[in-house]
Amino acid sequence: MSVSSSESSSNLSVSNAINETTPLLNPEDQEPLVKEATPLPMAQLLVVCFSRMMDPISFTQIFPYVNEFIMFLKLADDPSQIGFYSGLVESTFAVAQLLVIYQWSKLSNRIGRKPLVDRYVNCARHHWGIRWNGVGGAVCSGEITDASNQAAAFPIYGLAWPIGGILGPFIGGVLSNPAEKYGSFFQNTIFHRHPYFLPCLVAGSIALTSVIFAYFFLEETLQKKPKNGTEDREPTIRELLSIPVIRALNISAFALHFNGTGFDALFVLFCYTPILNGGLGFPPSTIGFILSSSGLVAASLQVFVMPVILKRTEASKVYNIAIAAWPIVFATLPILNIIARSELVHEPGIASTSNIMFWAVLMFVVAVSRIGGTAYSLGLILMRTNTTNPAALAVSNGLVSCAMTLARIMSPALVSSIFALSQEYHLLEGYLWSLCMVCFSVAAMGLGRNISRLSQSSLTHYTRKK
Repeated sequence: MSVSSSESSSNLSVSNAINETTPLLNPEDQEPLVKEATPLPMAQLLVVCFSRMMDPISFTQIFPYVNEFIMFLKLADDPSQIGFYSGLVESTFAVAQLLVIYQWSKLSNRIGRKPLVDRYVNCARHHWGIRWNGVGGAVCSGEITDASNQAAAFPIYGLAWPIGGILGPFIGGVLSNPAEKYGSFFQNTIFHRHPYFLPCLVAGSIALTSVIFAYFFLEETLQKKPKNGTEDREPTIRELLSIPVIRALNISAFALHFNGTGFDALFVLFCYTPILNGGLGFPPSTIGFILSSSGLVAASLQVFVMPVILKRTEASKVYNIAIAAWPIVFATLPILNIIARSELVHEPGIASTSNIMFWAVLMFVVAVSRIGGTAYSLGLILMRTNTTNPAALAVSNGLVSCAMTLARIMSPALVSSIFALSQEYHLLEGYLWSLCMVCFSVAAMGLGRNISRLSQSSLTHYTRKK
């Protein structure tokens, strides 16, 4: 996006008229070129990461046992309807978040980042959405880095999600229904009467620990301007959406999280559903192990692969490559059921060519899905790159988080319902859900194309005289 010098001078001297022709940066506010990378503030970054890690732990610990839990509650008589109810449960996580996350972002510009991280990181599952740690962590990590070290910092911050993605399913898979798994120690206790309480208790305890760490060790990252100085003006939603790159990031973020969250819900349901009904017939412990393994793959990508790639390739191009992984994932999933139907390879003790092929395809699906998941941290880099103003960074990130949250509300319920309908009516041999998700993910690729072209632009600094 180009702007003439006359437009620049006019906009710098005049008012707050903001539109697509507004200059991208005020010259005096541009960051100077940095010859050497600024040292990373590791202590602060780790505190932010610990806070961020609670999101995936809370969100994913229910995945291994949610469908079994629905059966335990006797909410569905027909097994094909389990997916509908489990999708609703998974969607509640994001409902409250959508209602308040943009307001949290605006509030953080007034009272600071740290107070909100301290106060809202620890809530019950439904109220977990009324929190600041996800959006706040992204803003804090953006404000403690600069252009010289963000390529190293954001993969570390992005590592918080896959680590949580390892711990959450492990907690849910290992600790659910302990009385049945581990015998007398848990018999005749609250964990026997409420077999899915223990993983929730452990996840909540970890969350409380993160609150304590944030309260005592997290430093404020918002730099307030002097009262007699020029203060950055907080842009409105309309002004933000008038910036092409911010608009593109919001649209793409919605599409990315629709596919990513849809995969999380769909994969768990697919693994739990009996083979003859179109799934893999895995128990919760096996599902938890597979999900934890996928988190390990994601962590390896963040630590060993992403920093190297980002030093050589623009983040926007890597972002487009990452989201291109999702159509492959959804197209490959039915192959697992086809192989499983042939020899019921999920049962231990079977050593055959089909068995080896099954696990090879499963590992391929898990690996490619984690490649697609790297787009989450890449989106943070793109937001930081295109938003140089602290006031704008918070609300821009809040707006993108709203788009993500809306996708997280819609996707589990919708995708699980499509899966249930596909199985109940045997639509497209029971694999209609795969075709639908391939179409959704291809559409997401199209929505993300503009980001590469627009990412060279930066969000205007909004200023006003006090």
